[in-house]
Amino acid sequence: MGNIKADIILDAKGLACPMPIVKTKKAMNNLESGQVLEVQATDKGSKADMKAWAQSSGHQYLGTVEEGDTLKHYLRKSSNDEAIERKHPNVVNNEELEKQLKEDESIVVLDVREAAEYAFNHIPQAISIPLGELENRLNELNKDNKMFIICRTGSRSDLACQKLAEKGFEKVFNVVPGMSEWKL
Repeated sequence: MGNIKADIILDAKGLACPMPIVKTKKAMNNLESGQVLEVQATDKGSKADMKAWAQSSGHQYLGTVEEGDTLKHYLRKSSNDEAIERKHPNVVNNEELEKQLKEDESIVVLDVREAAEYAFNHIPQAISIPLGELENRLNELNKDNKMFIICRTGSRSDLACQKLAEKGFEKVFNVVPGMSEWKL
């Protein structure tokens, strides 16, 4: 994959979620259908984020090449009729999640940030399954549970909610703005 020719190279090195995705969205808007964008990032979580974002937006995720500390993500812009970015419809704010936690002990809080982010601060009863591992760890979750999905800003958790809904989880809620404004 190292010989993929990109039409545009985007430098997102040193940026943390959600900024690589934000910059990628803007860059994709300036590409013609079929053109390839190379996104250079250092955030390890960006690998799962780029793949999930491409799926939710209709663009094609071609793959990622690691060169030292840099991840080079390759995305192909879809035609305009292919690219309609979806958002998960069930959204709650941090205050609503706090209220739910006090009222209902059976709810599940799923934290989809990277393990290092979770280690530094998290909601005490939250389960940690990074977005990139979610597909392979679905068997750890019960489809009957009411689940609140959280990340740093609501971007990765939105993608996780969409993935869970596609797999038959009906009671999933995206928590926005997430851990970036969570009162510990």
